[in-house]
Amino acid sequence: MLQLSFVNFKANSYVLVEGTESNDKFYIIQTGKVNCYRESSISGNFAKILGPGDFVGVIACMSGHAQTETVMAYTDVTAIAVRRDQYPELARKNTPIALKIVRYFAREMRMLNDVRTKITLRKSGVDTPEEMFKIAEFYEERGMTDIALYGYYQYLKKLPNGMNADDAKKAFRRLKPSTHAVYLEPNQDMLRSYPQNTMIFSDCQTGTDMFIIQSGSVKITKVVDSEEITLALLKKGDMFGEMALLDNKPRSANAIAHDDCKVMVVNATNFEQMVTTQPDFISRLSGMLADRVWSMYRQLVNGELTDTRERMIDMLALQIELRKVEPVKGMPYMTDFTTQDIVNMSGVPLSQQKTATYQLFTDQNIKVVNGKIQIPNLSELIKQAAFYRSQQARRTRDQKR
Repeated sequence: MLQLSFVNFKANSYVLVEGTESNDKFYIIQTGKVNCYRESSISGNFAKILGPGDFVGVIACMSGHAQTETVMAYTDVTAIAVRRDQYPELARKNTPIALKIVRYFAREMRMLNDVRTKITLRKSGVDTPEEMFKIAEFYEERGMTDIALYGYYQYLKKLPNGMNADDAKKAFRRLKPSTHAVYLEPNQDMLRSYPQNTMIFSDCQTGTDMFIIQSGSVKITKVVDSEEITLALLKKGDMFGEMALLDNKPRSANAIAHDDCKVMVVNATNFEQMVTTQPDFISRLSGMLADRVWSMYRQLVNGELTDTRERMIDMLALQIELRKVEPVKGMPYMTDFTTQDIVNMSGVPLSQQKTATYQLFTDQNIKVVNGKIQIPNLSELIKQAAFYRSQQARRTRDQKR
């Protein structure tokens, strides 16, 4: 039986503090208001006032990571405390609350995608259907013709009379004989196979399916003005594409098969059934999205690092933290990342990637074994990355004085 407890906070008292270890509960506000803000220096305004029906602390609780924001009681507040182990039962008995939390994660990810693109690439993305043509051109210029063919096709499907339609038609006819882009059109297959370097969906494309990786890996990318950034590298068991399904808006990034992969397709109808009949599914989805949002907040901090080498080491540490790997004294840790993966995740411009790759190869914190990154001392790498972040925060504070 679900038994939730009520908690009271006096005005001007702290409810949560950014950076502290997560506890096993989050709060749903019943009465009063709270002020939420971030104390760390990140571009963008994250301050907000929340009231009855809103929730706080859910990202840290569901992900098991540190708190992402400070929450202070703006007035006297009464809140319901929900423990992590109570969440599946809450989802079963009150599906609208669980869906509200999941949609909150989706909104946060869209916002954070935009902010990270601006910080890392020093420019903003423009999400219009015309961007699909530019994305296709980008990948064709880099010899990734299967991805390009998919992009041109989706552009023509969306804008058959668009300003670049003639060029897209010529490119599609030119590439079609020598490419094998799969699933140009959706079908009823619940299980799909994608060869390496084929596109699952394109930024700005309309679509309402989400996907669960059964094998292989998928990278989520953003292309802005001929620069690419890898937003996430997903593995077996991860889900993606949920934002378009939840908020009925166009895709906000590209999904590309990083290796040969198989994915299970979940459409809107199946999603509703799974939410209402499988509370473990909504709990797992919430935990996965919370991990993703926490990671994106950390990526914003990473994007503030001005030294490329430091940014790449911190990005590597972030990926380890995200996987909740426990360091074992005296034991090296073998990752499944290449140096190119970390370079791309760190948003290093193409013109600087050769130098950045050399910096990684020669960094004392890592070794490259059979093309993959090995970390000789995991604890030391994580401490080193934390030092880089603290130094950057200090420099930023000094500049503002």
